[in-house]
Amino acid sequence: MGILHIPLKIKDITIKNRIMMSSMCMYTASTDGMPNDWHIVHYATRAIGGVGLIVQEATAVESRGRITDHDLGIWNDEQAEKLKRIVDICKANGAVMGIQLAHAGRKCNISYEDVIGPSPIKAGEHYKLPRELSIEEIKYIVKAFGEAAKRAHLAGYDVVEIHAAHGYLIHEFLSPLSNKRKDEYGGSIENRARFLIEVIDEVRKNWPQNKPIFVRVSADDYIEGGINIDMMVEYINMIRNKVDLIDVSSGGLLNVDINLYPGYQVKYAEAIKKHCNIKTSAVGLITTQELAEEILSNERADLVALGRELLRNPYWVLHTYTSKEDWPKQYERAFKK
Repeated sequence: MGILHIPLKIKDITIKNRIMMSSMCMYTASTDGMPNDWHIVHYATRAIGGVGLIVQEATAVESRGRITDHDLGIWNDEQAEKLKRIVDICKANGAVMGIQLAHAGRKCNISYEDVIGPSPIKAGEHYKLPRELSIEEIKYIVKAFGEAAKRAHLAGYDVVEIHAAHGYLIHEFLSPLSNKRKDEYGGSIENRARFLIEVIDEVRKNWPQNKPIFVRVSADDYIEGGINIDMMVEYINMIRNKVDLIDVSSGGLLNVDINLYPGYQVKYAEAIKKHCNIKTSAVGLITTQELAEEILSNERADLVALGRELLRNPYWVLHTYTSKEDWPKQYERAFKK
């Protein structure tokens, strides 16, 4: 058995193996942000399938923070109570349960919602022109992240992941391409990082000290003048003493062509781990046990995040075990000849 099945302890949370289910929107919630039976079955299946850490899909901290009107939300107590059912089932089946706290910013595609961003710059031709946030509104959204973290704790989540990637609101503040502000939230790299840092600090105030905070980032905008790995290393060095792991992705700010190949984003996780002295997770077309073991064994990342592969095969992790004893006892007959 390789490193894939060695537990990882972060703060007081122990993940039974090194496989994380990457946050993937299901676009299946009701229009008031509520989960339904689909979410219960979807997440519980991956817990039964052996995933060590499940990170729930982007869950909006306010109504206008959704990408579509079928995204999950955690901006009120009723949503949190419904989500608790998912948490309880997944944890009962051996998974550590995380939630990705998110705000879509200018990539909100809901016709009746107020579309906002750091600057009035569109995400693309099919998106609305966002309204520039005032400083008072920025402070309000920071508080919304904190309130969402408080609800997540009460619902039983073990990990919160702050979504600062893929062209959504926090990423929009970080990238020079989407943030043209002239106040304390724009201009210098320190100013562009201010919103993220304030969100992290507010989440930490509302989240137990013994539970981890992750941040998902896009380490490369793939556009000249945007974020690149050197700039992202600077950002991570600003926050590395405030968080416990960086979930390293890339792209999403604008629609660009990316050279995709198995493990194409691992180099970014490796660079951040090396230059920032912080735990990382690697994600991006990782589909085989061999590649996952290579990443972990060569200390290029501490967790391996699978996305689409776990949609295709919810039992991917179980198939990496060599003993039937590692499978759920209810499935023992699968090994009988």
